[in-house]
Amino acid sequence: MSEHDLLDVVAIEKISGLSPWGWDAYYKELQSADSIMLVARDSADRNVASDSRPITGFIVARLLANELHINNVAVRPEHRRAGMGAGLVGAALQWAQEKRADRAVLEVRAGNSAAQALYRRCGFVVEGRRRRYYASPVEDALLMAVSLRSEA
Repeated sequence: MSEHDLLDVVAIEKISGLSPWGWDAYYKELQSADSIMLVARDSADRNVASDSRPITGFIVARLLANELHINNVAVRPEHRRAGMGAGLVGAALQWAQEKRADRAVLEVRAGNSAAQALYRRCGFVVEGRRRRYYASPVEDALLMAVSLRSEA
């Protein structure tokens, strides 16, 4: 992800119903060496340079001590259920493993069964519940986590 991608990222954030960060917060996060911010692009037109293809999804995560915290993942509605979300999550988890993180965590709306299914496919399990975590609308969050340690 680059500064030039942020308008598209904010648009995807809005249509996906994520808690709004906005351009400024994403821009500030881009400055952090402890963050990974990736975009997925439409691969339909192979004749267009990859960085000119439309952005179809993104992920933002931050490494805190030995733990990756996934902040936002979103894919445009017309591109969902094609493996793009899993690819973004997988890339972030791989990056965290390379940085020697022990685990990854995230919060997901208790009513968002599609996102929960995606995270389960990526190895996450529910570890807890945060009451009234989200606003607009008010909703609980499920705390999900996955171990990144290699079992020797």
